[in-house]
Amino acid sequence: MLANLRLRTKFLLLMVVVIAGLTWVALLIVSHTVQERARQELATNAHNSLVVFEILQHQHRQLMSRKADLLATSAYLSDNDASTFTDSTGNPLDTSNSDLMVLADSSGKVVALHSTHSRLTPVSVEALLKSSLSRNRASDWWINDGHLYQVELQPIGPGGNVNRSESATVVVGQELDELGLRDLGRLLSGEVAIRYKGKTLASTLDPYREIQLSEQLKRPKLPDEMHLGSERFFFSSVELTPELPDGASLMVLRSDAETMAFLDRLNLILLRVGLIAVLAGIILTFLISHTVTEPLHKLAFGVHALEHGNFEYQLETGVGGEVGEVTQAFDRMRGTLRKNEEERLLLEEQLRQSQKMEALGRLAGGVAHDFNNLITIIKGHSDLLLDWMKDSERSYKSCEQIHKAADRASGLTRQLLAFSRRQVLQPKVLDLNVLVTEMDKLLTRLIREDVEYAFARGAELGNVKADPGQIEQVLLNLAVNACDAMPMGGKLKIETANVIVDKEYTQTRPGLQPGSYVVLSATDTGHGMDEKTSGRIFEPFFTTKEVGKGTGLGLATVYGIVKQSGGFIYVESSPGNGAKFEVYLPRVEEQRDAVGNAERILPLKVPGAPTILVVEDDIAVRELATKFLDRAGYNVLAAKDGVEAMQIASRFGRPISGLLTDVVMPRMRGTELAARLSDVLPEMKVIFMSGYLENNEESDKLVENGVFLEKPFTRESLLGKVNGAFQPAGLANS
Repeated sequence: MLANLRLRTKFLLLMVVVIAGLTWVALLIVSHTVQERARQELATNAHNSLVVFEILQHQHRQLMSRKADLLATSAYLSDNDASTFTDSTGNPLDTSNSDLMVLADSSGKVVALHSTHSRLTPVSVEALLKSSLSRNRASDWWINDGHLYQVELQPIGPGGNVNRSESATVVVGQELDELGLRDLGRLLSGEVAIRYKGKTLASTLDPYREIQLSEQLKRPKLPDEMHLGSERFFFSSVELTPELPDGASLMVLRSDAETMAFLDRLNLILLRVGLIAVLAGIILTFLISHTVTEPLHKLAFGVHALEHGNFEYQLETGVGGEVGEVTQAFDRMRGTLRKNEEERLLLEEQLRQSQKMEALGRLAGGVAHDFNNLITIIKGHSDLLLDWMKDSERSYKSCEQIHKAADRASGLTRQLLAFSRRQVLQPKVLDLNVLVTEMDKLLTRLIREDVEYAFARGAELGNVKADPGQIEQVLLNLAVNACDAMPMGGKLKIETANVIVDKEYTQTRPGLQPGSYVVLSATDTGHGMDEKTSGRIFEPFFTTKEVGKGTGLGLATVYGIVKQSGGFIYVESSPGNGAKFEVYLPRVEEQRDAVGNAERILPLKVPGAPTILVVEDDIAVRELATKFLDRAGYNVLAAKDGVEAMQIASRFGRPISGLLTDVVMPRMRGTELAARLSDVLPEMKVIFMSGYLENNEESDKLVENGVFLEKPFTRESLLGKVNGAFQPAGLANS
């Protein structure tokens, strides 16, 4: 309908929109200025409330100080007699309404106690008095069993120069109870709350808003204002016991309800003024629009006439719709551009996420590779030191701790390598039902008693090809993550199932390719995650736990293992509705392999003194491996890279029985070196070693067909691999 309007009408509407927009902008600026001024006024009033509280507190201190002085004089004259002090506490001439009066001797022991609360015992009073005296406080705030007292301490003595720590003391206090707190709130024209050790001791707020206040105060940085219920409050606070960590504090909250009501009335007035301004603008625009739009009308019809070849056409006015075709074309173009832009942004976001995870993986893999060499050196030399030292030596325990710390560091590097998809896998054909069933006992011990655990076996479950140890690690990490998400207990369900993924299914799982999969899922009833958290949950070192309660590598390890195994992992979660992790592993038709026991460590010495060529670019690792082999009885040659190894082999003049080489080295890779030397020495045994492997076909062949030593290695693992390479096949596998 708008497209068929005449140009004058469109111009009129445009001017109306412009006038209305400018009017509303001006009114919004005025409204915002008034609101900002009102907010500043509220913040100032909240601060001024603390000044009023300080004045009231000072008045109370003066009253209690006079009372304490009278009682101290009475106690001094009666030689600190408890019965005389008790009689003095009931003096009918006293008008200070003290809720607490205490007489303590010079050692801090309570001699007489008068209190309106039976739970205030001499023992608790002595502890509070000792704290005040240790801080040399004449005025203080005491908190006992949820009751807050403002107290004055008066030493007993003949003159003003009395040592508080060496004299008897009179204490006079007045409780700030619920009634007093409400009276204080009325005096300060706001809500009042007493906080102690991170909790709300008392407040004039209703329970619901009190809970909201406690939650907002847990933030690391407190805002100047907060929303409690439907109201916004400006708050300020003062520490009552500033010397004590996390001591008592008083908060004053000023509501902006009255101010907002005033602003609503002001906005209504401004709205009326704006409507009047818009109406005046419409009238003025209508009167002058004719002189502006008439030439445009004639020009538009002249252009149409010229388009049809009518050069004689006289420019005259006509009906509206002169720019309709251009507008329609623009709308179509705009719709197309919008669609293209949305698709581009989606692809860019997917690419950024993929590049970020890949970059993090490369960084983690590089760090783990360098760190593995350091750990190898630490573990190896600590092994040698433990061999040289006796159990009775003083340094033996320290050396053991170094060795244990290196083992823990080795575990961290394995997790980093798992995320970067560069760890060494030993894939086997598995039945996930069997694997989960065999882990039931371990999972039962791992999961807390308040978490209900259940395993739903998939019927006629297909086989997958993966490293069984790594899949067990995936299951353990998912179970631990689920338990951490249910601190108050809940349900954890592990499920397996066969899934046929088609193109329609992949729309709900970006990145998943069509095909046959076996799904391993873990569903919990924990607190769940928002979209922002679930988008980062697989990043290394990202954790929602408190500082010191998690490395942030658990789910990153799961992600790396699943990706390196050729699978996919997804998470579905929302706050308050738990989380469900799904691991998709490609289904294979091969028969299930038997999962054997751990590799047997062979004897440390082999007769015949074979010659081993050790090739490693890290000098410390090379020297350590050489020392291990030399002490085991081997003849050892060492080279820093493949080029030097080829030169040594050509000059040696005798057969080389074995080659122990790093895979990734400068100038020549270990695989190329092994291939060249094997052409010259076909009987030579080859053992590859590396802290990580690239995720490619070459790495898969190394693990499946060759002897592979994973860094960081120990003396036993190194000699076990080397000895195994020289043992007959039947003995090595026995």
